[in-house]
Amino acid sequence: MLKKICNTLRDVLFPLNYTCDLCGREVFGTSLCADCAKTVTFNDKTTCPVCGRKTVRAEICLECKSSPPKYKRAVSAIVYEGGGIRLVAGFKNGKAYLKEFFADRLAEKLKLLPPPDCIVYVPMTRKSLNARGYNQTKLLAKAVSGRTNIPVIYDAVQKVKDTAAQKGLTHCKRRENLKGAFKAVKRESLAGKSVLVIDDVLTTGATADEVCAAVLKAGATQVYFASVASVEYKTLPQSK
Repeated sequence: MLKKICNTLRDVLFPLNYTCDLCGREVFGTSLCADCAKTVTFNDKTTCPVCGRKTVRAEICLECKSSPPKYKRAVSAIVYEGGGIRLVAGFKNGKAYLKEFFADRLAEKLKLLPPPDCIVYVPMTRKSLNARGYNQTKLLAKAVSGRTNIPVIYDAVQKVKDTAAQKGLTHCKRRENLKGAFKAVKRESLAGKSVLVIDDVLTTGATADEVCAAVLKAGATQVYFASVASVEYKTLPQSK
């Protein structure tokens, strides 16, 4: 509870656009100083038209061709590398105010997608929520909603089991780890709707697929996906 109160106070009182969100250097009217801005790659060049990850050419990546994701299309604001990794880490660990920086950029990226009827976000277990003090994807969904007027259906999806950390697991192990971890609990609010799922990072797509599958099972007509960051598409090594 104390951590949640501290995070809320920081979110309210931290002076936005006065210090760089990465190095803390004094800035005015921007989120990143000139040096740190060079370390963040915005995802505005060639991308896969399905998963939205950075690619060498603007064509469907081999991964989406061989194993189509559950969502219809996805977009992301930045590439998950360099300063982008540090920004996402900060967002997860106390810098909740970064939701504004990310929401501004995601709102622009969403113009590439057909307007959805509603937004849902990737949930956390109660244990994880208590440890962190807030769900960063919930904050982001609310901020994006404020910019797009797309309503958020809060707590539409729940994470019904604790899972091992995804970091370090192979592609296949990630999917096994998350199997059955999410459940859509507000079926009447999702049935017949076009739904946008929001998360912080898209890596292998295991989390995205599990959440989107739960939303589709609840009766959504189609699902789109948006994340703060996504890894650059590279041919993935064969998982053992």
